[in-house]
Amino acid sequence: MAQNENTAALSAAGVSVWLDDLSRDRIQSGNLAELIATRNVVGVTTNPTIFQGALSQGHSYDGQLKELAAQGADADAAIRTITTDDVRAACDVFAEVFAASGGVDGRVSIEVDPRLAFDAEKTTAQAVELWKIVDRPNLFIKIPATEAGLPAISAVIAEGISVNVTLIFSVQRYRAVMGAYLDGLGKAKFAGHDPAKIHSVASFFVSRVDTEIDKRLEAIGTPEALELRGKAGIANARLAYAEYQDVFDGGAHTSTYTHLAASAGANRQRPLWASTGVKNPEYSDTMYVTELVGPNTVNTLPEKTLEAVADHGEIRGITLSGTAAAAKEVFDKLVAVGIDLDDVFAVLEREGVDKFEKSWAELLSATTEELNAAVPDTAGTGSN
Repeated sequence: MAQNENTAALSAAGVSVWLDDLSRDRIQSGNLAELIATRNVVGVTTNPTIFQGALSQGHSYDGQLKELAAQGADADAAIRTITTDDVRAACDVFAEVFAASGGVDGRVSIEVDPRLAFDAEKTTAQAVELWKIVDRPNLFIKIPATEAGLPAISAVIAEGISVNVTLIFSVQRYRAVMGAYLDGLGKAKFAGHDPAKIHSVASFFVSRVDTEIDKRLEAIGTPEALELRGKAGIANARLAYAEYQDVFDGGAHTSTYTHLAASAGANRQRPLWASTGVKNPEYSDTMYVTELVGPNTVNTLPEKTLEAVADHGEIRGITLSGTAAAAKEVFDKLVAVGIDLDDVFAVLEREGVDKFEKSWAELLSATTEELNAAVPDTAGTGSN
């Protein structure tokens, strides 16, 4: 099977193509392996919404749910077992990619319980627990970039565990995330862990920024405001990339990373573009991919967006470098027409956590129903 020309071009430009989806059916059917072979997919991200969707479709989990019911597992324990089994299996599918990339790619992410997003201590404890349960070197533990999440990120990195920092919306918070990563690396080295074996990505959300700001621009309604629709998400990501370059590529604030890289082989924390499915049908369905191409980046795509890129995405080479000044102009214009950016990012973070909490609650409810339904059947069939 040959790789798709467009996804191959993305890979050649330094973009790691990751799939924003996972299910047991996708693993067992060979679909995930096929996407590796034909779409340059070199990683997978998951979240509570994705797992909730996977468990609500088909019958791939019926047998395991019956076994867990027979063992008396509650919903939390069942979800932990089911999701970590899927992630472990996906890690094994990506084992060759992981080895070939020197540990950079071939990664699979699993998220801590979103109900812990504002509790650093419990987030850290669960991250360590998930790392031990999955027991694969190509795992990423996802931790939300809430203020409470920042010390948890440092603490988990300090344990020698690789982290995918999620739900980043503002450049200001992104700076703090990079600081937390470097702080954790220093602590990991001091504790005797090898920084060269610790990896991290910072998941910067894109389309949700446009969705929220477009709504506010339309409420303002002036020609100047309406002209800015669909521009904020990409501009925000481009400003974030400039910050990434400042920290990891020789800018004014690289001293901490440069020292760790020189003394201990530390890895850069790559920016990951998340929420790259286009919500507004008036916009190009590939714009959050084609406009954010640059070296040492990750783009995690829903399958619909991945196939759109494969079919008609125009990969024009690097579209990130040298874009910070124009992106800053977009933000200056947003402020000028009356957009309160601090409020936008606060709302998006709160909604992001709430959305995952809601999905987790739905997952718990559905799993409880499945377990209850499986108990009588298990009791009536003896050893089956």
